[in-house]
Amino acid sequence: MGHPRAAVKETVDDAVLIEQCRHGDREAFRGLFERYGDAVHSIAWHFSGDPAVAKDVTQQVFLKLFTVIGQYRGDSSFRTWLFRIVANACEDERRRRRRWLPFVDETLGAFGRVRQSQLSHSNRREVSDEVAAAIAELSPKLRLPIVLRYLEELSYDEIAEALGISMGTVASRLNRGHRALADRLGHLRDSIGWDA
Repeated sequence: MGHPRAAVKETVDDAVLIEQCRHGDREAFRGLFERYGDAVHSIAWHFSGDPAVAKDVTQQVFLKLFTVIGQYRGDSSFRTWLFRIVANACEDERRRRRRWLPFVDETLGAFGRVRQSQLSHSNRREVSDEVAAAIAELSPKLRLPIVLRYLEELSYDEIAEALGISMGTVASRLNRGHRALADRLGHLRDSIGWDA
């Protein structure tokens, strides 16, 4: 399954849609949903590993967005501000469920450290499952920066804004996450050409 990405329509600027949403324009809100719905769903799905949970979180995020869009001040990009809402919703969901359902698909490509040409299709799936399980074992504080960095390709600065933490903390959590994943997946190095 390919990584779902929002098909951004550049015909209407975010600022225009946001301003229209502030005035109760439901079509403008639909425009924001069409622009960002796939990205929100992708983060929620990769965080939970469960399509039903991802759908619920996506609905929660857009319901909340409808009520809080007036609070957006433009200090950061709208995308980053929205992803902070998504991160909070994912954390809320984690607290409610008290469990992690592993990532599926995309994890192998997201980390890009395996020379995939050396793997058969079935081996890729097996390795992907192992990577997903290793990510699932990370604490939420390490897992969410990994999701935002490698699956949504946010910069350190954007992750810091989205999670409400400093860039130093982002770097530290990503570094700790990388080390934990290397420890858990070290057995793969020789068999598949891991380039860690």
